[in-house]
Amino acid sequence: MKIIKKYRFFMFTVLVLAAVILLNRQLGMKALGIVGFSFKEMMTVIPPIFILLGLLDMWVPKETMVRYMGESSGWLGVVLAILLGSAAAGPLYGAFPIAAVFMKKGVRFTNVLIFIGAWSTTKIPMFLFEMASLGTSFALTRLAIDVPGIILIAHLLNFFASKEELDEIYKKAESL
Repeated sequence: MKIIKKYRFFMFTVLVLAAVILLNRQLGMKALGIVGFSFKEMMTVIPPIFILLGLLDMWVPKETMVRYMGESSGWLGVVLAILLGSAAAGPLYGAFPIAAVFMKKGVRFTNVLIFIGAWSTTKIPMFLFEMASLGTSFALTRLAIDVPGIILIAHLLNFFASKEELDEIYKKAESL
């Protein structure tokens, strides 16, 4: 019964897809093709991320992460979070397992949020593409707006989150 509860959303989605296939075969097969494409894309992205996570978890001591990105890391932690997020490759859903490992290693919540924001907004390949396609002034202007915005939003979210909420988030990250 526990397994049914755990996978109820997945089972509901499969039933809806089956119903769509029965009611409108063309639309259902198109939806099934999109599901297959998304699954294939995730299977090419997720395994390397988990390998890197395992290496990060084993090779980088918690003390090192706390020193460079923990509560007392200051601007160094912010800069590292931006650089790590900007240099990352892959879709945004790849950032969340890494963020969980960061939390397990004692990274400050604000820096975790900055890392996720940088991953989603300031990727180096995207920046280079923008420079080539839209011009250097556009790319630099967007970056000059995005980086302070990410930092501000991360600090605001951290400010408005209660200690209990943060403790619960870190506890969930520990259990992963």
